[in-house]
Amino acid sequence: MSDLSARIREFVDEIAASVAVIARDERGQLAVSACNDQFIQMTGGRQPGAVKSLPAPLDTLLPNYARNDFRQLIQECFDTGVARELEQAYDLRDGTHWWRLSLKPFRHNEGDQAKFEILVTGLEITSKMLLTHELEVSTSRFRSVVDAAYDAIITMDQQHCITLFNRAAENLFGYTAEEMLGRPITNLLPERYRANHSHYVMQFARSPVRSRQMDERNRVYGLHRDGTLLPVEIAISKINVGGLIEFTAVIRDIADRVRLMDLLQKQAVTDELTGLPNRREFTDTVDNILYTDKILSVFILDIDHFKNINDSYGHDIGDEVLRVLAKVAMGCDSRIGVFARWGGEEFVATLPGVGIEQAQSVAEELRTKIEQQSFEHPWRLGKPIPFTVSIGVTERLPGERDVTALVKRADEALYRAKESGRNRVEVN
Repeated sequence: MSDLSARIREFVDEIAASVAVIARDERGQLAVSACNDQFIQMTGGRQPGAVKSLPAPLDTLLPNYARNDFRQLIQECFDTGVARELEQAYDLRDGTHWWRLSLKPFRHNEGDQAKFEILVTGLEITSKMLLTHELEVSTSRFRSVVDAAYDAIITMDQQHCITLFNRAAENLFGYTAEEMLGRPITNLLPERYRANHSHYVMQFARSPVRSRQMDERNRVYGLHRDGTLLPVEIAISKINVGGLIEFTAVIRDIADRVRLMDLLQKQAVTDELTGLPNRREFTDTVDNILYTDKILSVFILDIDHFKNINDSYGHDIGDEVLRVLAKVAMGCDSRIGVFARWGGEEFVATLPGVGIEQAQSVAEELRTKIEQQSFEHPWRLGKPIPFTVSIGVTERLPGERDVTALVKRADEALYRAKESGRNRVEVN
């Protein structure tokens, strides 16, 4: 053994890391020309004197399951002269140990000949790999929970770009996660909300509140891929990650709830028989107008001798007459704002922006149309049911704010129309 080889072996023995020098023997086979005890322990060698019986064939020091990858990388180093790295696991009695191996070719002279060898250094990374594995398990568990969530979960960074888009978000918005990651969150907002979105986010970022519901008072909408609006309920939170704020939104589809609420709201202000607005809706509408100084006329209408219709033809036909009247009035004149059922056979109408003379003209036109049966309707009895109406009209007084007083004057005009023979329009 040359002095240089002896010095190399002495140097290798003193290194705390796993170290070996790999060379080719006279037959061209890979052999370990020097290694320390850490290298023997790394590979699981159990022969007490193994480190002293070098050079030794590389295959005798490596377990079968690690041999091929290690040999292949060593061979590449010899062929290319380029350094390589490899992470390998070794199963020992006390468990699995992970090592990061660096393979660096080097050349030195031995006598008159240049010798080409590979320096192998290994650092144990078992703790790092276990931590990485725990992190992967935790991440996988987190991903499973997020993807299994019923609600859409979207995370965005400080630049308002999407960093997480779970499966429920894909189903809700119609995009895949791959399409949305890195894209601005505003892609999921209706156009009219986009301009102010950054301001709201910055305001929330500066707030000491860490989570909140949006919006507690108004409906919030998302934008589906096909352009339809999505009524949603949103809870947002923020966390500080390395000095940067990330935002997470939990988004719930409330389309079914909104449809139910709209239906209940409509039912609350709609007459079930005719489909017209009911007394409450009429009163609210007039009340809103009376808060302004706009001109307003109203009329109240009553079907003449409606009891005789019910007695002669039955209540089903009486109901049909009510529905026909509703249909005719709604298509009579565009100046009629809200035409509502007041109760029984009485109906009321608003004429916003219309003075008393024009309102009387509209009422007269409707009365004449009904008297002359100048409308088409497929009556269930096969022939038209003749009926007439009496109408009382009034106009809002300057500064008037009382709905009840306004309707009362119209009702007084209606009473005079009935007392004067019915089938006529009276003004008060």
